[in-house]
Amino acid sequence: MAQGKGMRILKIISVVFLVFILGVTVGLGRFHKASALSNPIYEDLKVFTDVLGLLQKEYVEETKPKDVIYGAIKGMLETLDPHSAFMPPNMYKEMQEETKGRFEGLGIEITTKEGVLTVVSPIEGTPAFKAGIQARDQIVKIDGELTKPLTLMEAVKRMRGPKGSKVTLTIMREGFPKPREFTLIRDVIPVRSVRYEVLEKQYGYVRLSQFQEKTDSEFQKAVKALEEETKGGLKGLILDLRNNPGGLLDQAVKVSDRFIESGVIVSIEGRREEHKTKFNAHSQEDNFSRYPLVVLVNGGSASGAEIVAGAIQDHGRGIILGTQTFGKGSVQTIFSMKDGSGLRLTTARYYTPSGRSIQAKGIAPDIIVKPSPPEEEKTVTPKQPTEKDLERHLNDVKEKEKPKVEVKEKKPVDNQLERALELLKSWEIFKNIATKKAS
Repeated sequence: MAQGKGMRILKIISVVFLVFILGVTVGLGRFHKASALSNPIYEDLKVFTDVLGLLQKEYVEETKPKDVIYGAIKGMLETLDPHSAFMPPNMYKEMQEETKGRFEGLGIEITTKEGVLTVVSPIEGTPAFKAGIQARDQIVKIDGELTKPLTLMEAVKRMRGPKGSKVTLTIMREGFPKPREFTLIRDVIPVRSVRYEVLEKQYGYVRLSQFQEKTDSEFQKAVKALEEETKGGLKGLILDLRNNPGGLLDQAVKVSDRFIESGVIVSIEGRREEHKTKFNAHSQEDNFSRYPLVVLVNGGSASGAEIVAGAIQDHGRGIILGTQTFGKGSVQTIFSMKDGSGLRLTTARYYTPSGRSIQAKGIAPDIIVKPSPPEEEKTVTPKQPTEKDLERHLNDVKEKEKPKVEVKEKKPVDNQLERALELLKSWEIFKNIATKKAS
């Protein structure tokens, strides 16, 4: 009797798993190939269903079939690259909210690098950014628990949480003698993807923190606003892609297209024909190719940011300034599953217009400029003592007490931005010299 019941359970599980497999193939657009699976694969699936049957029948505690199958999918994807992942319904919903520009958490983009949870970049203005988390930081622990056994999605889930709640990250960074703890307070992360300002009345600065649904249209508005503010006298643009972890591919392509008049922006190559494509620039009204351009990048510039930087560099459209980018040159496609879950799968690699792969290499800047060290890390030159420093020194009887002057808080020195501005000024100077010579 017990054996017959066990066989019925096994048959039910087999049918459920087969339906699940068919669902995946439909989601991937491969339903027509489902019947073409080879016999070895069927044999492996039989082993899988046998294990499921034994687990349901023999395991010391009762298990939920959905939990077991979700766990199996998670394990399957862990054998692939670190960017492929399964997202249960609640996590998939959070991911969709993030691309629309709002979520609750720390504001940090992470990946797995050589088996270690690594920061791609903190999002500007978020708890992670304010706490001093940097690109390439290694997250050793989350709330005292080692991150080594966690998947990427599990780590994301543990760092997410309601506004006002605390989380402690144990960070190892190059130059640290030992890991340090950073306690952060979660907050609502309204990611403003575009920020801009006029520098020295004639030069435009545009910061892209991420590529979201409306990034290109907001970028267009930002440049138009700069043109209006300078009354048509805009002499150059600085495009800041530092700590931009990427985002939506189509938005990165559209932003690149604003600067490039013709030719390839990025090419994508995968195993399937539909994953092999090229995105080309095309002529448009709001083309900003007339402006001299400097693009700022660093180790936190990844994915979509590297597409933009690579396209501009290969077309000789502007100067790339900063430090080596992150090197994420793979494309992830999101597949929606019937139960509300999602599958993020690496489907292709992308290449710059000249055919360079970005994967694990990144974009090398035309001009390398390292960032200014934080104030606390700067070497302070000892001050030489003067008469005034000596104890019991005589005061100047004629010296009147000077009124106290309010000292304004100084902005941190950004030597990469300053260098970019100098380049644009030099550009203008050389252009004027060339014009004079020609006349």
